Amino acid sequence: MIPLLQIRNLRKAYGPLEVLHGISLDVAAGEVVAIIGASGSGKSTFLRCLNLLEIPTSGEFIFDGTSVDYKEDGINWGREKRLRWLRSQIGIVFQSFNLWPHKTVLENIIEAPITVKKTPRKQAIEEAEDLLQRIGLAQKRDEYPSRLSGGQQQRVAIVRSLAMKPKLMLFDEVTSSLDPQLVGEVLGLMASLARQGMTMLAVTHEIAFARSVSTRTIFVDGGLIAEEGPSEMVLNNPQLPRTRQFLNRALSEPHAATVI
Repeated sequence: MIPLLQIRNLRKAYGPLEVLHGISLDVAAGEVVAIIGASGSGKSTFLRCLNLLEIPTSGEFIFDGTSVDYKEDGINWGREKRLRWLRSQIGIVFQSFNLWPHKTVLENIIEAPITVKKTPRKQAIEEAEDLLQRIGLAQKRDEYPSRLSGGQQQRVAIVRSLAMKPKLMLFDEVTSSLDPQLVGEVLGLMASLARQGMTMLAVTHEIAFARSVSTRTIFVDGGLIAEEGPSEMVLNNPQLPRTRQFLNRALSEPHAATVI
């Protein structure tokens, strides 16, 4: 079976500074891949390249059997069409919620399906209400983000991406800006998505979450995948000293939530 995502020798440089030194990765449909590593190792840059929020410097990028031509071709409408297609298929959620403060929860969720996918408004509302019901926030549909807790805002941000019906979800440290007591709300939703078969790549420092939910873990160090394998193996018996050092440090920090 062809992997949903195929990355070959992906590189990203900012002028003379090369952040990604050649990452290669296959992700099968339904896989949950945890990405761990120290701050500054290139994890977030890698995720942003997959959604083309950052344009790779070089490398091959194949998604759902389609080779993604990410380079500027001088025809702006053609490039914009490719970007819209890719971003409709690959959702991304950041540590900052990025909700529109002047729009209600419902308006935040239906904006992209209506404007990008041309979903009829009535259908978009019905689907948004169903998603809110599933995460226990149906009563918040007409609230503005400022009236929600951090955990509620992050769950709405995740649902906003899900409303586009993506084939792949990217999570970039989505719990790092939350108060400890709210972390479990978001990790619980991510665990639920994993059980439902959503393909996910998650940059995370929540080792308990990675161990219990992800099928595979990759350790990024210095812009390269230094170690990868089944999560049980990488997280319980890492082979590299750098991986062991990182995990020892991460596990010594207080973690508020355990995912069941």
